[in-house]
This record gives sequence, C-alpha cells and structure tokens, in this order.
Amino acid sequence: MKKREPIIMSWSGGKDSCLALHAMREAGDVEVTALITTITDGFDRVSMHGVRRELLREQCDCIGIPLHEVRLSTASSYEEYSARTTEAFTSYLPGISRVAFGDLFLEDLKLWRDKQLAAIGMTAHYPLWKMDTTLLAKQFIEDGFKAVLVCVDGKKLDANFAGREYDLQLLCDLPGDVDPCGENGEFHTLVYDGPIFKRPLGICSGERVTRDQFHYCDFCGPGAEKSAGISEFNPPVMK
Repeated sequence: MKKREPIIMSWSGGKDSCLALHAMREAGDVEVTALITTITDGFDRVSMHGVRRELLREQCDCIGIPLHEVRLSTASSYEEYSARTTEAFTSYLPGISRVAFGDLFLEDLKLWRDKQLAAIGMTAHYPLWKMDTTLLAKQFIEDGFKAVLVCVDGKKLDANFAGREYDLQLLCDLPGDVDPCGENGEFHTLVYDGPIFKRPLGICSGERVTRDQFHYCDFCGPGAEKSAGISEFNPPVMK
C-alpha cells in the first residue's frame, strides 16, 4: 500500500471543511494530521463563525483529528491573522509541506493563500476547487452530513435563517442570489454528524443575537450554560 502524504488543514468546523476532508479521505492519497482553527481571545469562539471553543474541540474529537488553535485578539487585523496563521503553518515544517483548504471558487482568496504559503516554502491543496456548489450542497446532504447555520449575513438573509438545519428545504428557501454553499460569506455552518464522524456531536440551540449586520444562533453541548458571551461576540477583521 502506498504511503499517504501527511498534510494539515485549515478548519472552520463548517460544511466546506467537512466536505473537503471527506473528499481527501475518499481519495486516500493524503492523511490530515491536524486541523487548524483561529479562535478569538476573550470570547473563546471560532473567529467569524462564533462557535464555542469547547464545541469545536468536541467536534474534532468526534472526527478523530487533533485540533491546533490559533489565538487572535479581539481587535485582530488582517496583519495579525496573517502572522499568526503563518506561524502555525511554519511549525509543521519540514515534515509537512502542504495545507488543505475547503475553498470553492474565490480566486482572490486562493491567490492570497498561495502567496502566504509560498513565502514559507509550502503549497496549498484545494480538494473542492471549482466544483459546482449546487451539486456539492446536495451531495453534502445525500452523503448523510448534518449541519446547522450558526451565522448569517443580514444583508443577504433574514435573521430566521440563523439556527436552521442545512437541509433540502433550506436550499429551496435560499434567495436566488445566495450561493447554496455560502461561498460568498452569506452564511456559516457547524457540522455535527456525517461520514467523517466517529460519533455525532451533541448540540442544542441557545441565544440568538444580532451584531452589526450578522445574525448568530448560539449552540452548545448538552448540559452547558446557554448564555456564554455570544451577545458580546464581535468577529475580528481578517481574511
């Protein structure tokens, strides 16, 4: 049997990350050895998505891959994000030279990632690049993945989309100008079950809040305190 190449992965906990990981496992030529996620200090939440850190840790445990947390300040900038993620990627050299991403079609973001990695002698891997997002969305559901919308952009979607299941009905309800995979930032998801999971991630919904133009639905594990800072959460400015 051919030895699989060890790589690391930029991880959000959402559906595109999970689909990309699933695709790599199906292909069988690489082995993801760590999932790298940015966490906002002071809130202990995934930057942008607002998912609780303890829920992210439990999700990675359910999947069976170690989590590497990259800490960002509450006033984080593009420069801080770039420096902290570059530092994290560099820590895996020389044994690992590639980083996987779940990006789909945003050319400017791909170019930025490629340039960031090239500066430290690494390259990027995009398992889902240029795949049809309508087909991908349906594939995600047909493959048995389960996810919820944790954050939606109020300029694109009504607040009642926050907290909804990512299912066929939701796809039907999305406005025509919203990408079914949310690739333009229209929404973010948290995946709690699927073929890459050893066991489901237990979640329950909590507080719903609006910060600036974004609507959030807080989720927590069974028995956890439902109010834990989502009202004050403010996503950092970054890529």
